[in-house]
Amino acid sequence: MEAIEEISQFLDIGTRLDLKSIALQHVLSVTGSNDGIELLLSLPEIVRQLVLLVQDNSTSVCKDAALSLINISAYDGGANALLVISETSKMRPDEKPNDNLVHTCLRCILDKQNDLADPCCMILSNLTRAHSLTERILAVVNNSGYAWSAIIAAFTAQKYNEKGATLHYLGPVFSNLSQSITMRRYLLDKEHCVIQRLLPFTEYVESTVRRGGIVGTLKNCCFDTEYHAWLLGPKVDILPRLLLPLAGPEEFNDDDNDKLPIELQYLPENKTRDSDPDIRTMLLEALAQLCATREGREILRDKNVYVILREFHKWEKDRAVLLACENVVDILLKKEEEIGLDNLREVTIPEEYKEKFKKMDEEYINDS
Repeated sequence: MEAIEEISQFLDIGTRLDLKSIALQHVLSVTGSNDGIELLLSLPEIVRQLVLLVQDNSTSVCKDAALSLINISAYDGGANALLVISETSKMRPDEKPNDNLVHTCLRCILDKQNDLADPCCMILSNLTRAHSLTERILAVVNNSGYAWSAIIAAFTAQKYNEKGATLHYLGPVFSNLSQSITMRRYLLDKEHCVIQRLLPFTEYVESTVRRGGIVGTLKNCCFDTEYHAWLLGPKVDILPRLLLPLAGPEEFNDDDNDKLPIELQYLPENKTRDSDPDIRTMLLEALAQLCATREGREILRDKNVYVILREFHKWEKDRAVLLACENVVDILLKKEEEIGLDNLREVTIPEEYKEKFKKMDEEYINDS
């Protein structure tokens, strides 16, 4: 504790570069363990100094500070501490350096010449991971002076950052924040149709992080049943984007083929399915959410989703993914008279049955 406290005096942004670098490297090594992070969190001024050092004139200092903050933000207590610093910042948005980490990360991400754009995306991804923090982070973002439209534009641009940053980790940021109804209302705004700009990334083979983040975002948006008809309609047309990563090269007879969305008809012989089981599960969970409403179920049946899932089930080996697939198929094969409800989300399941179903699922997944 005393050694870390002594180091604090050398972490000032105005300190001589060599002393500052040595002190920062020591702090970075301390963030390599949970005990070390706990120690730093007991000294919030040092954590605040790290935020300021991300904006240092020295590239090496900036990178070491960013790595330290990535490690700290990955720790639940660290994410909250960093958010508190941002929330209580007394600095103006135009001040630099700035101790509002959320604001600072957004500034770096939206600066096309910034070398720290990707580390800053990773920091935001960590900060937004805890569901309990999402509304607070959204409030800080909304007070940052940066618009979500600019952030989405940076993410969807072909090559936004001129220094080679990919911004892939904005995908998990969107996924994490879309747990909040506030964020989903923005993404599902019918006038601006923001969600449609994210759809192409369900097949973004260059990055599992980006692809998984967007699939997670779409899955979260499918929880809002009042938007199902719009999501499945021509304005958004989400269904082909959810099905294509689950589809293989199988050929169907003309009758089955003609019922499929046009994008899934006559797929090439080299068509492959998504390689990541977690992403495949999220795609199936999104389809399951779309089955919550009668209108959604009828559209999925009319679009012959079953035949894609039938072939997918033959191919899939992961038990957890198979279970997710079977959950969708079971609903689609039932007649509406058997289901007896327009909206399955309105069903109240007693707690004892929830535990029973959970146990049955676990037994299925673990059954070798």
